[in-house]
Amino acid sequence: MAFSIPEPVENALLDFADAIDGNKYISSIKDAFTAYVPFIISGSFGTLFTALISSSTTGLAQWVPALSTLGPAFSAMSFCTISCMTLPIVYLIAMNLSKREGLPEHLAAVLALCSYIAVVPNSVSATIESAGEVLQGAAAGLPSNALGAQGLFVGMIVAVVVVKLFGLLTRVECIKIKMPDSVPAGIAVSFNTLIPVFIVILCSSLFGVLFQAVSGAYINEWLYLILQRPLETLFNSPMGVVFMALISQLFWLLGIHGGLIIEPIRSPLSAAALAANIAAVQAGLNPENPLTRGFWTVFVVAGGAGLTFSLILSVLAFSKRDDQRAIAKLAFLPGICGIGEPMVFGFPLVLNPVFAIPFIINSALAAGIGLLAINTGFIACSTVDAPFGLPLFVNAMLSFGPKGALVQLAILVVGFLVWTPCVLMSNRLAEKENEKASSTMSA
Repeated sequence: MAFSIPEPVENALLDFADAIDGNKYISSIKDAFTAYVPFIISGSFGTLFTALISSSTTGLAQWVPALSTLGPAFSAMSFCTISCMTLPIVYLIAMNLSKREGLPEHLAAVLALCSYIAVVPNSVSATIESAGEVLQGAAAGLPSNALGAQGLFVGMIVAVVVVKLFGLLTRVECIKIKMPDSVPAGIAVSFNTLIPVFIVILCSSLFGVLFQAVSGAYINEWLYLILQRPLETLFNSPMGVVFMALISQLFWLLGIHGGLIIEPIRSPLSAAALAANIAAVQAGLNPENPLTRGFWTVFVVAGGAGLTFSLILSVLAFSKRDDQRAIAKLAFLPGICGIGEPMVFGFPLVLNPVFAIPFIINSALAAGIGLLAINTGFIACSTVDAPFGLPLFVNAMLSFGPKGALVQLAILVVGFLVWTPCVLMSNRLAEKENEKASSTMSA
C-alpha cells in the first residue's frame, strides 16, 4: 500500500531537515542548549525544594522552622543555573561553533562571553542609605535582563558573530605576533590571537555604546522587545504549541528525529518560559508560560513522540498480528520511560500509511489537552522540568503534581482511542493478505 504524502512535500521536508542538520550555526546552538539541559533541570529543582522544604507556608518548614535557613541555598541553585543562563549559553555556542570553524575553542568562547558583556548594560541602579538620607546611584554589575533568559537571543547572535569575526581576523597574517618555535604552543597562540582579540572586544564595546546612544536602549533590551517577546507570545499560544508538535511529527513520519529538528527553536523559548515562570512564583504571581521543557516531556510526547506508549497498549489489547505484538512487548519498558524509537523504527511507524494519521496528530492532541488543563486552571504552568527518561506519571507528578498525572493519564487514554481503529484496520489487512496468500498457494 503506497504512502500518500505528495512527493514534492516529502522532498521539501527532507531538504529542510538536511539543511537544519548540516547548518553549523543552528547545530552549534542546538548542541549548546542540549549540553545545558542538566543545569536547567537542576536549577528548576531549587524552586521545587523551596516549595517542599524551606517554605514556611507550603514546605516542611511549617513544622521544622530550622529548614527555612536552607531557602537561600535553594534560591542560589535557581539563580546560578536559570537566572544566569545566558552567560554559559553564549560560552557553549561559541565553543561549539569555533570547534567547527577550527579555531581555539575556549579562547573563542571566552571572547564571545566578554563581547556579550560589552554590548549589554554594565551597571545596575543602586540605593544607598547614609545618615538618614536615601541616595540613588549606579554600581558596576550586570542587570537581570542581561543575565537571564531575556538576553538569550542577543547572546546567541553575539556568539555567532564574534566567532565569525574572530575567525576572519586570525587568518590575517599581518596582524599576528609571531613567536619563535621554542616558545610553548599555548603562549604562541595567545600572542598570535592578541590583536584579533583586542579588535573584537573594541568593536563590541563601541557597538554597545553607539547602539544605546542612537536607539536609547541597549541591544538586549531592544531585541527582546522586537523579536524575542513576540516569538515567546506566539509559541506559547495554543496555535504555536500545536504547530510545533505537528511539524515535529511530520519529520518523525519520514524517519527523521523531529525533536532534534525543532530543538533550536524550542530550546531557547522553553528555557525562557521556565525562567519567567520561576520568577513569577518567586514574586508571588502565577506562572503564565506553558511551553516549558517539562510541558513537552510530560504531555506532548508522553510515552514517546506520537504517544507511542498508547499504541503499545492498543496493540497488546487488540492486535492479532504476532509481529506487532512482539515489537510492542519489547518496546513496553522503554515506552514507560518515554522512549518511542523501538516503535517508530521497529514497528515501524516510519512511512506507515495505516498508522500515519494518528502518528502525526497525536502529539498535537496531547498538547491541546495539556493547554486546556492549564487554561482552565486545573493545573498551573510548570516551574520544574522533569528530566527525560523518568517513568510516566512520575515525571508528571514532579512537574505538575498529582493533577498533572491525571492529565497525562487522560492524554494516554485519548491516544489509545485514536490508535485503536488503526490497530483493528491492520488486523483486517493482515487477514486479507493471509487469505490472498492462501488462495495463491491453493491455485
